[in-house]
Amino acid sequence: MNELVSLALALGGDGLVMAVVTVSLVIAVLAGHAALASKGNLRTRLTSLAQRRPNVANTALRGTRPDFTAGRLFDALKRIVEHFRLTRGEEAQQAAVLLAQAGWRTREALVIYFGLRLVLPLGLTVLVILVQMSIGITGMPQLASGTIAAGVGFYLPQMMLRQLVKSRQIRFHRALPDALDLLVICAEAGLGLDGALNRVAREFRRFQPDVAEELALTGLELGFLPSRRDALMNMAKRVNIPSVNSLMHTLNQTERYGTPLSQALKTIASDMREERMLVAEEKAAKLPATMTVPMILFILPAVFIVLLGPAIIQIVQNFGGD
Repeated sequence: MNELVSLALALGGDGLVMAVVTVSLVIAVLAGHAALASKGNLRTRLTSLAQRRPNVANTALRGTRPDFTAGRLFDALKRIVEHFRLTRGEEAQQAAVLLAQAGWRTREALVIYFGLRLVLPLGLTVLVILVQMSIGITGMPQLASGTIAAGVGFYLPQMMLRQLVKSRQIRFHRALPDALDLLVICAEAGLGLDGALNRVAREFRRFQPDVAEELALTGLELGFLPSRRDALMNMAKRVNIPSVNSLMHTLNQTERYGTPLSQALKTIASDMREERMLVAEEKAAKLPATMTVPMILFILPAVFIVLLGPAIIQIVQNFGGD
């Protein structure tokens, strides 16, 4: 300490000021270099994420959906669809939304869907006409059967797509309470929303690949998209069931107003349990009315046969004996 005091006295006021300024400049240069280095690392990470963005849907859970191969058949189908411009317009947008809700988010899926709606009516009509010609049916029955086959071929892809969407929504509705419980555990363990979604997606990958795929894709979109609200609303649109919509809106409010994530997830899980209990009670209340028709058709006739059968047999034997 005495040496420092003596050094300060030896330097004088001007020398002391110059020493302080020099040390400050050295510290500022070192801090700037560290900031630039960290910024360079951040830029490198952002660049790598941007390169991964086009493959988000495929790398989220690879292998859960079959890949479309660009074979000759698909190329011919694609040329036909693009020639008639079927992938443009409002109907194409609605079909793309339904395909996304069914789990198919690629442009190839849209091409195959419209290709089936274009080729299947013609194929079924020709098949029905050939079968009828082989068995000797001609005239109006042949024309009527061909028209019915064309209508079935036109509406069959749409009905199948809606059925796939419905079955996928049912799977989401059944798996969502378990996913919420795991999200609550992850949030209480200190994970953020991105990490919690990715962790739950890894756990669900084995037995609920659809749910895992959507959760993983949402977790990736939270890091890619400039607005986290867009990522949450995208999942709500892709799934399109009330429980998921409520969950995404709640998470959006949590991100916006800074509400604790674990508390929000606990509230949603509690509401969902009450909803499931109300649904179970409603089904139990409808059970007597539902069982009335089977009882009348199947149970009561058997009861009557068991009760009245011996008496009828005895009466027939007595009258037959006389």
